Amino acid sequence: MTLGSHLVLAALLVLPCGAFAADRADAIPRYGMQLEGFDYPYEVKRYTFDSQRQSLSMAYLDVAPRKPNGRVVVLLHGKNFCAATWQSSLQALAKAGYRVIAPDQIGFCKSSKPERYQFSLAQLADNTHALLHSLGIERAAVVGHSMGGMLAIRYALLYPDAVEQLLLVNPIGLEDWKALGVPWRSVDAWYARETKTSFDTIKQYQLTTYYGGKWKPEYDRWVGMLAGMYAGPSGDRVVWNQALTSDMVFNQPVVYELPNLKTPTTLFIGQRDRTAIGKDLASPELREKLGDYPALGKRAAAAIPGAKLVEFDDLGHSPQVEAPKRFNTALLDALRAVH
Repeated sequence: MTLGSHLVLAALLVLPCGAFAADRADAIPRYGMQLEGFDYPYEVKRYTFDSQRQSLSMAYLDVAPRKPNGRVVVLLHGKNFCAATWQSSLQALAKAGYRVIAPDQIGFCKSSKPERYQFSLAQLADNTHALLHSLGIERAAVVGHSMGGMLAIRYALLYPDAVEQLLLVNPIGLEDWKALGVPWRSVDAWYARETKTSFDTIKQYQLTTYYGGKWKPEYDRWVGMLAGMYAGPSGDRVVWNQALTSDMVFNQPVVYELPNLKTPTTLFIGQRDRTAIGKDLASPELREKLGDYPALGKRAAAAIPGAKLVEFDDLGHSPQVEAPKRFNTALLDALRAVH
């Protein structure tokens, strides 16, 4: 290697993650505000409704089984995920006879990104309930991952008669970050933080927090899905909605209400997960204690009446992405156990 090559390599090693994104900007996909340009594995349908004095469009997948077993499963995505991220589970569930509904929540992915919206878990739950009502679905098994786990819990608390089974995949909100000492920040501060998001910052965060330092090339598709919205022509609106929903997640804990759940519940917990909202503002001592999913999963299972706990010792925040075949087998086993 020449001296010039050594100098170039050294310069690259000290560049911040955002600089990588800038250097290869032409290689990063650029998607529309509603994720136009990114293909989902099934036909995207839309539910249009009025909420908070505006018309909104909620994208969703409705996958019909070849041999229906009469049951419906609803899949709720996490904050850094979309309905498409459930691809393997959609296929496995439909093959097993379930009708599967996977919405993109308002503010996310292929759904509307309102300029002004009072985001709350209850509001998103109500939107989801209205979608299912429009489809004639009165009861369903509800699967929630990450932020979708928080949403699934709120949904089950608000509409217990509409939930025949609750299945939570590494849900966040199993601890109250603010009460534990994580500093509060304003929506403007969340917005400023989100403006620094790039392909590289998303990948680095997921590598260290979600996957325990182990990366697979197939994860890049999901990083590009998110980064492409930020880099697209309406990226600022995406950033703003992400800031609003970060504020929602941080300030609306569900952990205190776990004992109030009356629905048969199964927790699927990847033990390598270390997700905790606002961890970057916490003291080093507190940061080490946050997002301890081996402990959080056990604590949540003990708090929810009759809950069952499925642990994946070698998996992280997204077992459905990291080991889809194994996760889908566990999910189907839990669904069949109720009937």
